[in-house]
Amino acid sequence: MSFKYKFEKIMHVKEREKDEALDIYNQATRRFEEAATKLYELLKKKEDLDRLQSERLVSGLQVVEMRYQQQFISNLEKTISHYQKRVMNARTQMYYYQEKLAEKMTEYKKYEVIKDKKKMQYVSEMKRLENIEMDDISIQQFIHKEL
Repeated sequence: MSFKYKFEKIMHVKEREKDEALDIYNQATRRFEEAATKLYELLKKKEDLDRLQSERLVSGLQVVEMRYQQQFISNLEKTISHYQKRVMNARTQMYYYQEKLAEKMTEYKKYEVIKDKKKMQYVSEMKRLENIEMDDISIQQFIHKEL
């Protein structure tokens, strides 16, 4: 007779929920990383443009060119602001899904611990029954030898 866990189906459902939560969390992490990378690139671009503009001001710069660069930097700042919001939202979502994943993992782990305890009880009960059976066999052999 082999061990059968009575909550096996529930455990499979919890495992599937945990796996789905992990996938969702990984997607949220990927979205956060993409938004953060894009924000970093935009900030780096703005820094480079600011440095270039400072260098060009020293060497001389036409008003039209300066106005064009200011407009470009202004648009870049709007884009940066947009990506800062996206990064904050993506981070919030990532933390939310991280909490959900932790909950699902805890639920699954509870069933896993219960299963392990039940299996240990089953094994110890089987050993106890085997010992009783061995004792009975020994007693029968002893009785047969005496006769």
